[in-house]
Amino acid sequence: MKAIWTGSLGFGLVNIPVKMYSAVEESNLDFDMLDKKDHANIRFKRVNEKTGKEVVWENIVRGFMLNDKYVVLDKEDFEKASPEKTKHIGISQFVKLAEIDPNYFEMPYFLEPDKTGVRAYALLRDALKKSGKAAIGSFVMHNREHLCVIKAQDNALVLNRIRFEQELRSPKELKIPATKATPAELKMALSLVDQLTKKFDISSFKDEYSDKLMKLIRAKSKGKAVEVPQMKVVHSNSKDLMEQLKASLSTSKRKVS
Repeated sequence: MKAIWTGSLGFGLVNIPVKMYSAVEESNLDFDMLDKKDHANIRFKRVNEKTGKEVVWENIVRGFMLNDKYVVLDKEDFEKASPEKTKHIGISQFVKLAEIDPNYFEMPYFLEPDKTGVRAYALLRDALKKSGKAAIGSFVMHNREHLCVIKAQDNALVLNRIRFEQELRSPKELKIPATKATPAELKMALSLVDQLTKKFDISSFKDEYSDKLMKLIRAKSKGKAVEVPQMKVVHSNSKDLMEQLKASLSTSKRKVS
């Protein structure tokens, strides 16, 4: 793994030199864009809007439009805005994970200690395990500030980027009628929920679509015909919600047995 951020993690007066690594990898297939006529690869170029000529990365700078004029910033300017957060993750408080709405979670990362910070790293990890709590902190990466939660996982510290409150939309914008289920419908629905309830095991879920798509690609590369099952929408024979729930319960029981 390649470190994507290097800095320090601090709680109280304790500073831990750390490296950050992505804790996820994509399972989807990587497709190239091709010209339909001759299957030539499509390339994207960074072009000057005025001259139409391509611009190399070394000659590209970042600018912000202010009062109809660009203010150009360099790497040092981004760091000057908040130098204490560019290379440092400051822990501001500790919380119970259950207090954080799952909607706020974004991306997980592993934190690895530098040789000089092994003991302090172990101390924070063990303190989080013993207390059953997680740490809340913030840092700057990719020219923007990130809020994060840090928890202990096995022998490692895992940092999860989380969204700020203003980044989540409110469901109040949706047009949802104020309709409530009847007591009988709710009782039947809860029976179905109980019937389908089991302990969550993430290993039982796989990205089957990518595997099936790869199988199709291999078959097509050999000139083989790919059989596609005919899919059609089957509507319920009854519009009665109770009847649909009863049918769902009986179907679920047959699958279990």
